[in-house]
Amino acid sequence: MNNRIKDIIKGIPELPGVYQYYDKQGVLLYVGKAKNLKKRVSSYFQKEHDSYKLNRLVSQIHDIRTIVVDTELDALLLENNLIKSQQPKYNIRLKDDKTYPWIVITKELFPRIFWTRRKNIPHAEYFGPYANPKTAFHLLEIIQKTFPVRSCTLDLKPEKIQAGKFRPCLDYHIGKCKAPCAGYQTAEEYREMFKQIKVIIKGKLSDIIRNLKEQKEAFAANLEFEKAQEIKEKISLLEQYQARSTIVHPSLNDLDVFHVLSDERRAFVNYFQIREGRIIYGFITELEKKQNESDAEILDFIIPLMREKYFSESKEIIVPFMPATPVPDFTYTIPKTGDKKKLLDLAWKNLEYYKAEFDRKKQITNPEQHRKELLERMQADLRLNRLPVRIEAFDNSNIQGKFAVSAMPVFIDGKPEKKEYRIFNIRTVEGSDDYAIMKEAVRRRYERVLKEQLPLPDLLVIDGGKGQLNAAVEALKELNLYGKFAVLGIAKRLEEIYFPEDPLPIYLDKKSPTLKVIQQIRDEAHRFGIKHYRKKHLKNLVFTELTCIPGIADKTAEKLLLAFGSVEDIKNADLEELVKCIGKAKAGAVYRFYHPDVRP
Repeated sequence: MNNRIKDIIKGIPELPGVYQYYDKQGVLLYVGKAKNLKKRVSSYFQKEHDSYKLNRLVSQIHDIRTIVVDTELDALLLENNLIKSQQPKYNIRLKDDKTYPWIVITKELFPRIFWTRRKNIPHAEYFGPYANPKTAFHLLEIIQKTFPVRSCTLDLKPEKIQAGKFRPCLDYHIGKCKAPCAGYQTAEEYREMFKQIKVIIKGKLSDIIRNLKEQKEAFAANLEFEKAQEIKEKISLLEQYQARSTIVHPSLNDLDVFHVLSDERRAFVNYFQIREGRIIYGFITELEKKQNESDAEILDFIIPLMREKYFSESKEIIVPFMPATPVPDFTYTIPKTGDKKKLLDLAWKNLEYYKAEFDRKKQITNPEQHRKELLERMQADLRLNRLPVRIEAFDNSNIQGKFAVSAMPVFIDGKPEKKEYRIFNIRTVEGSDDYAIMKEAVRRRYERVLKEQLPLPDLLVIDGGKGQLNAAVEALKELNLYGKFAVLGIAKRLEEIYFPEDPLPIYLDKKSPTLKVIQQIRDEAHRFGIKHYRKKHLKNLVFTELTCIPGIADKTAEKLLLAFGSVEDIKNADLEELVKCIGKAKAGAVYRFYHPDVRP
């Protein structure tokens, strides 16, 4: 702390208020609130901070200004106003610069329905806005497919229709419109149709969802899986929309609901506004974190902002935990059961969906940044010394000690690298000693790595508990490789993560990206191992009987088994079926082998 800052801090009062940090150019860096200004500001300069951004902020502070207020609540409100008006560099930044879409119905004799991002159409009825634009687009698409609404922009005045000014367009001939422009549909019929459309927009989607599910099942039955997946996505979006516009309970009058999901860099806040038992607004707002703000501080910031923006005067706010600063004007409720808890759970479900979609898009648009964040998260969660860029894993497969194999998939940058997968046919172990099988596979792998100077992994994942992990560690110690890279075991039952020489496992959050990567590589090891185990087992069956038939080699025998499923079914097959599978000459040989008294 330099002398200039020391002198400034001496003059700061021990009262509630707001502090502002400026750099040498007089640019506002950060605004914060405090119950005791002097203690709070002093804390920034008394130690080295863990956060790089916080250390950088402190290094740039050249001037400090304070505003004293009467209460901590006044400080909270003033802080919010200053952040909104000044947008300091190191404060939470609200990502609300995008305009959400609305569904609009025009007030014409024959209304039109479409989506827009601007509420600038006079004499129209708006529904929304939709925080997830896909929901609005798919809902509109389904309405247009279900109801023959007009898509044209013709001025359909009664006198023009009666005078025959218009002729039916292509939409009429393909069944997408009933041509009200030509007088083929009355205004009463058309308005009745829009009454149904408005009911659906408000959340009455049960009939449509039921029909879509029937379509999905029909596509799946016909093996049209891509079409079935498209329908499934539409159903999912509609169900999410339906959930947001469902009547929760008539007894729940005016409520606000807030929930937050955050990581190291950003936070997502779900806001529901409940009026007369119905969710009338549902938004997810993204915020960029600057100083590793807690979830309670996030709620402190966003609650007054959203209530002001959407003119909320409700006296009760549902939250998952208490915000950092209590506010006397309304009541915070943390429900444990009942309809209010269901609302909180619904908010969390929306946050999970939004975050998953956000991560998916980020992975596509900025894969390098996504890769870096994933590896950094894994390094922190697993307490690793370096980023787990290269991960190798082992899983054993055998039945009653026969045909044992150990599979080794490889992940690089969190993704499978299939050309580096390896399979180990176990040579020295008799029976089903899983620990000995694991030790042989690990030893053989890293003997070759040392011999051929191949790259070592940053992380080795062993499928199994302490026993399998210890066996792998023994092999590494014999090769003097133990300690050169991290090793862990994952047990299937509760997904415990074990580390060598640590008797207690750790448990990662079930939705953690780190756990998902470990599970994925473990599942890949299992899939790859089972595939080769079956192939080996199948080959053994092939040699026992089928390859004894003159003219039938390994590939033909394998083809027969894959087609018919078993030797018994091949034995009972008709000649025509065999011919279709392996051709006339080989089919005759097989048929004669199993039917020596019958001439084919």
